[in-house]
Amino acid sequence: MKASSIFFLISLVAVLGACSGGELRKNFYEETCPEAENIVHNIVWKNAALNPTLAAKLLRVHFHDCFVRGCDASVLIDSTESNSGEKDAVPNETLGGFDVIEEVKTELEKKCPGIVSCADIVALAARDSVSFQRTLWEVLTGRRDGRISLASEANRDMPSPFFNFSSLQQSFENNGLTVHDLVVLSGGHTLGVGRCRFFRDRLYNFTGKGDADPSLNPTYAAFLRTKCRNVEDNKTAVGMDPGSDLSFDTNYFKILTQHKGLFQSDAALLTDKGARNFVNVLLDSKRFFMEFGLSMKRMGAIGVLTGNSGEIRKNQ
Repeated sequence: MKASSIFFLISLVAVLGACSGGELRKNFYEETCPEAENIVHNIVWKNAALNPTLAAKLLRVHFHDCFVRGCDASVLIDSTESNSGEKDAVPNETLGGFDVIEEVKTELEKKCPGIVSCADIVALAARDSVSFQRTLWEVLTGRRDGRISLASEANRDMPSPFFNFSSLQQSFENNGLTVHDLVVLSGGHTLGVGRCRFFRDRLYNFTGKGDADPSLNPTYAAFLRTKCRNVEDNKTAVGMDPGSDLSFDTNYFKILTQHKGLFQSDAALLTDKGARNFVNVLLDSKRFFMEFGLSMKRMGAIGVLTGNSGEIRKNQ
Protein backbone atom coordinates (compact mmCIF):
# COMPACT_ATOMS: atom_id res chain seq x y z
CA MET A 1 0.00 0.00 0.00
CA LYS A 2 1.36 3.41 -0.92
CA ALA A 3 2.31 5.88 1.81
CA SER A 4 -0.30 8.35 0.52
CA SER A 5 -3.03 5.69 0.85
CA ILE A 6 -1.95 4.85 4.39
CA PHE A 7 -2.01 8.52 5.30
CA PHE A 8 -5.52 8.84 3.84
CA LEU A 9 -6.83 5.91 5.91
CA ILE A 10 -5.25 7.22 9.10
CA SER A 11 -6.76 10.65 8.42
CA LEU A 12 -10.18 9.12 7.73
CA VAL A 13 -10.13 7.15 10.99
CA ALA A 14 -9.16 10.29 12.87
CA VAL A 15 -12.00 12.29 11.34
CA LEU A 16 -14.57 9.58 12.01
CA GLY A 17 -13.36 9.29 15.59
CA ALA A 18 -13.69 13.02 16.11
CA CYS A 19 -17.19 13.06 14.63
CA SER A 20 -18.40 10.24 16.85
CA GLY A 21 -17.60 12.16 20.05
CA GLY A 22 -17.68 8.83 21.81
CA GLU A 23 -15.34 9.46 24.72
CA LEU A 24 -15.84 10.83 28.20
CA ARG A 25 -13.16 13.31 29.18
CA LYS A 26 -11.99 15.72 31.84
CA ASN A 27 -13.50 19.21 31.85
CA PHE A 28 -16.03 18.44 29.11
CA TYR A 29 -17.93 21.64 29.94
CA GLU A 30 -14.85 23.86 30.20
CA GLU A 31 -15.93 26.02 27.24
CA THR A 32 -19.71 25.55 27.16
CA CYS A 33 -20.46 25.82 30.90
CA PRO A 34 -17.22 26.43 32.81
CA GLU A 35 -18.91 26.66 36.23
CA ALA A 36 -20.87 23.41 35.81
CA GLU A 37 -18.82 21.20 38.12
CA ASN A 38 -18.52 23.93 40.75
CA ILE A 39 -22.29 24.39 40.73
CA VAL A 40 -22.85 20.67 41.29
CA HIS A 41 -20.18 20.59 43.97
CA ASN A 42 -21.51 23.59 45.90
CA ILE A 43 -25.15 22.51 45.90
CA VAL A 44 -24.33 18.92 46.86
CA TRP A 45 -21.98 19.96 49.66
CA LYS A 46 -24.53 22.44 50.98
CA ASN A 47 -27.13 19.67 51.19
CA ALA A 48 -24.68 17.06 52.50
CA ALA A 49 -23.80 19.35 55.40
CA LEU A 50 -27.47 19.39 56.37
CA ASN A 51 -28.25 15.76 55.63
CA PRO A 52 -25.61 13.11 56.47
CA THR A 53 -27.66 10.41 54.70
CA LEU A 54 -27.34 12.15 51.31
CA ALA A 55 -24.13 10.40 50.28
CA ALA A 56 -25.72 6.95 50.49
CA LYS A 57 -28.73 8.16 48.49
CA LEU A 58 -26.83 9.76 45.63
CA LEU A 59 -24.32 6.92 45.42
CA ARG A 60 -27.20 4.44 45.06
CA VAL A 61 -28.88 6.55 42.37
CA HIS A 62 -25.69 6.48 40.29
CA PHE A 63 -25.21 2.74 40.78
CA HIS A 64 -28.83 1.92 39.99
CA ASP A 65 -28.73 4.16 36.95
CA CYS A 66 -25.59 2.63 35.44
CA PHE A 67 -26.67 -0.99 35.83
CA VAL A 68 -29.79 -0.45 33.71
CA ARG A 69 -29.22 0.84 30.16
CA GLY A 70 -25.90 2.33 31.22
CA CYS A 71 -25.21 5.67 32.88
CA ASP A 72 -27.87 7.66 31.03
CA ALA A 73 -30.02 9.10 33.85
CA SER A 74 -32.93 6.87 32.81
CA VAL A 75 -33.51 6.20 36.50
CA LEU A 76 -34.69 9.80 36.85
CA ILE A 77 -37.49 9.58 34.29
CA ASP A 78 -40.94 9.56 35.88
CA SER A 79 -43.52 6.94 35.03
CA THR A 80 -46.49 7.86 32.87
CA GLU A 81 -49.96 6.41 32.44
CA SER A 82 -48.64 4.25 29.62
CA ASN A 83 -45.22 3.35 31.01
CA SER A 84 -43.82 2.24 34.35
CA GLY A 85 -40.34 3.75 34.63
CA GLU A 86 -37.25 2.55 36.48
CA LYS A 87 -38.13 4.65 39.53
CA ASP A 88 -41.07 2.34 40.19
CA ALA A 89 -39.11 -0.91 39.95
CA VAL A 90 -38.79 -2.89 43.18
CA PRO A 91 -35.02 -2.27 43.59
CA ASN A 92 -35.59 1.47 43.21
CA GLU A 93 -38.53 1.99 45.54
CA THR A 94 -36.30 3.38 48.30
CA LEU A 95 -34.03 5.56 46.16
CA GLY A 96 -33.70 9.17 47.32
CA GLY A 97 -31.83 12.38 46.71
CA PHE A 98 -33.84 13.28 43.62
CA ASP A 99 -34.64 16.69 45.10
CA VAL A 100 -30.95 17.59 45.23
CA ILE A 101 -30.42 16.44 41.64
CA GLU A 102 -33.39 18.59 40.63
CA GLU A 103 -31.94 21.58 42.49
CA VAL A 104 -28.65 21.17 40.64
CA LYS A 105 -30.37 20.76 37.27
CA THR A 106 -32.51 23.85 37.82
CA GLU A 107 -29.48 25.99 38.61
CA LEU A 108 -27.52 24.68 35.65
CA GLU A 109 -30.41 25.37 33.30
CA LYS A 110 -30.40 28.98 34.51
CA LYS A 111 -26.66 29.34 33.91
CA CYS A 112 -26.21 27.15 30.81
CA PRO A 113 -29.53 26.12 29.25
CA GLY A 114 -29.52 22.77 27.47
CA ILE A 115 -25.83 22.08 28.04
CA VAL A 116 -25.26 19.81 31.06
CA SER A 117 -26.80 16.35 31.02
CA CYS A 118 -28.68 14.78 33.89
CA ALA A 119 -26.39 11.75 33.51
CA ASP A 120 -23.31 13.85 34.26
CA ILE A 121 -25.09 15.51 37.17
CA VAL A 122 -25.83 12.08 38.69
CA ALA A 123 -22.19 11.00 38.31
CA LEU A 124 -20.79 14.25 39.72
CA ALA A 125 -23.31 14.41 42.58
CA ALA A 126 -22.47 10.87 43.68
CA ARG A 127 -18.77 11.71 43.81
CA ASP A 128 -19.29 15.03 45.58
CA SER A 129 -21.64 13.65 48.22
CA VAL A 130 -19.37 10.73 49.12
CA SER A 131 -16.33 13.02 48.90
CA PHE A 132 -17.82 15.61 51.28
CA GLN A 133 -14.91 17.86 52.37
CA ARG A 134 -12.44 15.86 50.24
CA THR A 135 -12.17 14.52 46.68
CA LEU A 136 -11.98 10.74 46.31
CA TRP A 137 -12.12 10.23 42.56
CA GLU A 138 -12.12 12.02 39.24
CA VAL A 139 -15.33 12.09 37.19
CA LEU A 140 -14.99 12.18 33.43
CA THR A 141 -17.90 13.94 31.74
CA GLY A 142 -19.65 14.11 28.39
CA ARG A 143 -22.55 11.72 29.00
CA ARG A 144 -25.89 12.35 27.35
CA ASP A 145 -29.33 11.38 28.61
CA GLY A 146 -31.38 8.39 27.57
CA ARG A 147 -35.01 8.57 26.52
CA ILE A 148 -36.25 5.15 27.63
CA SER A 149 -36.95 4.03 31.21
CA LEU A 150 -38.58 0.68 31.96
CA ALA A 151 -39.31 -0.77 35.39
CA SER A 152 -39.16 -4.25 33.86
CA GLU A 153 -35.52 -3.73 32.86
CA ALA A 154 -34.56 -2.49 36.32
CA ASN A 155 -36.25 -5.49 37.93
CA ARG A 156 -34.35 -7.75 35.54
CA ASP A 157 -30.91 -6.12 35.49
CA MET A 158 -30.22 -4.80 38.99
CA PRO A 159 -28.07 -7.07 41.17
CA SER A 160 -30.25 -8.47 43.91
CA PRO A 161 -29.47 -8.54 47.65
CA PHE A 162 -30.49 -12.21 47.43
CA PHE A 163 -27.83 -13.09 44.83
CA ASN A 164 -25.18 -15.72 45.42
CA PHE A 165 -21.63 -15.13 44.25
CA SER A 166 -21.99 -16.57 40.75
CA SER A 167 -25.08 -14.42 40.09
CA LEU A 168 -23.27 -11.32 41.33
CA GLN A 169 -20.26 -12.11 39.18
CA GLN A 170 -22.44 -12.57 36.10
CA SER A 171 -24.30 -9.33 36.73
CA PHE A 172 -21.05 -7.38 36.91
CA GLU A 173 -19.56 -9.17 33.91
CA ASN A 174 -22.66 -8.24 31.91
CA ASN A 175 -21.64 -4.63 32.48
CA GLY A 176 -17.96 -5.07 31.70
CA LEU A 177 -16.92 -5.13 35.35
CA THR A 178 -14.77 -7.68 37.16
CA VAL A 179 -14.83 -9.54 40.47
CA HIS A 180 -12.33 -6.92 41.60
CA ASP A 181 -14.93 -4.20 40.89
CA LEU A 182 -17.65 -6.27 42.55
CA VAL A 183 -15.78 -6.43 45.85
CA VAL A 184 -14.67 -2.81 45.74
CA LEU A 185 -18.08 -1.37 44.86
CA SER A 186 -19.75 -3.54 47.50
CA GLY A 187 -17.81 -1.29 49.87
CA GLY A 188 -20.45 1.32 49.09
CA HIS A 189 -22.55 -0.58 51.63
CA THR A 190 -20.54 1.21 54.29
CA LEU A 191 -23.15 3.94 53.76
CA GLY A 192 -26.90 3.77 54.17
CA VAL A 193 -29.59 1.40 55.31
CA GLY A 194 -31.34 -1.77 54.17
CA ARG A 195 -35.01 -2.64 54.61
CA CYS A 196 -35.99 -5.76 56.53
CA ARG A 197 -37.78 -7.18 53.50
CA PHE A 198 -34.42 -7.68 51.80
CA PHE A 199 -32.78 -9.75 54.54
CA ARG A 200 -35.51 -11.02 56.90
CA ASP A 201 -35.35 -14.55 55.44
CA ARG A 202 -31.78 -14.74 56.73
CA LEU A 203 -33.24 -14.29 60.21
CA TYR A 204 -36.39 -16.36 60.18
CA ASN A 205 -36.77 -18.67 57.20
CA PHE A 206 -33.52 -19.17 55.35
CA THR A 207 -34.19 -22.68 54.04
CA GLY A 208 -37.96 -22.63 54.44
CA LYS A 209 -37.85 -24.38 57.81
CA GLY A 210 -37.99 -21.35 60.09
CA ASP A 211 -34.21 -21.27 60.48
CA ALA A 212 -31.55 -18.56 60.29
CA ASP A 213 -28.74 -18.30 57.78
CA PRO A 214 -25.85 -20.25 59.38
CA SER A 215 -23.32 -17.93 57.72
CA LEU A 216 -24.69 -14.93 59.66
CA ASN A 217 -22.97 -14.04 62.93
CA PRO A 218 -25.41 -15.33 65.62
CA THR A 219 -25.00 -12.28 67.85
CA TYR A 220 -25.63 -9.98 64.93
CA ALA A 221 -28.62 -12.07 63.87
CA ALA A 222 -30.10 -11.72 67.36
CA PHE A 223 -29.62 -7.95 67.16
CA LEU A 224 -31.31 -7.80 63.76
CA ARG A 225 -34.29 -9.72 65.10
CA THR A 226 -34.81 -6.92 67.64
CA LYS A 227 -35.17 -4.55 64.68
CA CYS A 228 -37.08 -6.77 62.26
CA ARG A 229 -39.46 -8.44 64.65
CA ASN A 230 -41.31 -10.66 62.21
CA VAL A 231 -41.36 -11.90 58.62
CA GLU A 232 -44.07 -9.39 57.71
CA ASP A 233 -41.88 -6.34 58.40
CA ASN A 234 -41.33 -4.55 55.08
CA LYS A 235 -40.48 -1.04 56.21
CA THR A 236 -38.01 -1.05 59.10
CA ALA A 237 -34.56 0.12 58.01
CA VAL A 238 -31.27 -1.02 59.54
CA GLY A 239 -27.79 0.39 58.92
CA MET A 240 -25.86 -1.74 56.45
CA ASP A 241 -22.61 -1.03 58.30
CA PRO A 242 -23.36 -1.34 62.04
CA GLY A 243 -22.18 1.73 63.94
CA SER A 244 -20.66 3.36 60.87
CA ASP A 245 -23.41 3.74 58.27
CA LEU A 246 -22.90 7.50 57.93
CA SER A 247 -19.13 7.29 57.40
CA PHE A 248 -17.38 6.36 54.18
CA ASP A 249 -14.69 4.06 55.53
CA THR A 250 -13.44 0.47 55.56
CA ASN A 251 -15.64 -0.71 58.40
CA TYR A 252 -17.87 -2.59 55.93
CA PHE A 253 -15.00 -4.95 55.14
CA LYS A 254 -14.20 -5.34 58.82
CA ILE A 255 -17.75 -6.40 59.72
CA LEU A 256 -17.85 -8.61 56.63
CA THR A 257 -14.94 -10.65 57.98
CA GLN A 258 -16.96 -11.00 61.20
CA HIS A 259 -19.87 -12.43 59.16
CA LYS A 260 -22.02 -9.36 59.79
CA GLY A 261 -22.82 -8.53 56.19
CA LEU A 262 -26.49 -7.53 56.11
CA PHE A 263 -27.55 -9.05 52.80
CA GLN A 264 -27.05 -12.49 51.36
CA SER A 265 -25.12 -10.76 48.56
CA ASP A 266 -22.70 -9.34 51.14
CA ALA A 267 -22.09 -12.75 52.70
CA ALA A 268 -21.60 -14.17 49.21
CA LEU A 269 -18.31 -12.29 48.85
CA LEU A 270 -16.79 -14.62 51.43
CA THR A 271 -17.76 -17.74 49.48
CA ASP A 272 -15.21 -17.11 46.71
CA LYS A 273 -11.52 -17.41 47.56
CA GLY A 274 -10.36 -14.55 45.34
CA ALA A 275 -13.09 -12.19 46.53
CA ARG A 276 -12.49 -13.17 50.14
CA ASN A 277 -8.78 -12.43 49.85
CA PHE A 278 -9.49 -9.03 48.32
CA VAL A 279 -11.90 -8.18 51.16
CA ASN A 280 -8.92 -8.47 53.49
CA VAL A 281 -6.80 -6.25 51.24
CA LEU A 282 -9.46 -3.53 51.35
CA LEU A 283 -9.28 -3.28 55.13
CA ASP A 284 -6.53 -0.77 54.40
CA SER A 285 -8.18 2.65 54.05
CA LYS A 286 -5.71 4.11 51.57
CA ARG A 287 -6.03 1.08 49.28
CA PHE A 288 -9.83 1.07 49.52
CA PHE A 289 -10.18 4.76 48.67
CA MET A 290 -7.88 4.38 45.68
CA GLU A 291 -9.59 1.23 44.40
CA PHE A 292 -13.07 2.63 44.95
CA GLY A 293 -12.27 5.66 42.82
CA LEU A 294 -10.95 3.50 40.00
CA SER A 295 -13.95 1.17 40.06
CA MET A 296 -16.35 4.12 40.16
CA LYS A 297 -14.73 5.52 37.03
CA ARG A 298 -15.18 2.16 35.29
CA MET A 299 -18.78 1.88 36.45
CA GLY A 300 -19.47 5.47 35.38
CA ALA A 301 -18.52 4.59 31.81
CA ILE A 302 -21.01 1.71 31.43
CA GLY A 303 -23.09 2.10 28.27
CA VAL A 304 -22.69 5.87 28.10
CA LEU A 305 -24.37 7.89 25.37
CA THR A 306 -22.04 10.47 23.85
CA GLY A 307 -21.70 12.60 20.74
CA ASN A 308 -25.06 12.77 18.97
CA SER A 309 -26.62 9.86 20.87
CA GLY A 310 -29.34 10.53 23.40
CA GLU A 311 -30.27 14.06 24.38
CA ILE A 312 -29.77 16.76 27.00
CA ARG A 313 -32.95 16.79 29.04
CA LYS A 314 -34.30 20.14 30.23
CA ASN A 315 -35.26 18.63 33.56
CA GLN A 316 -34.46 15.42 35.36
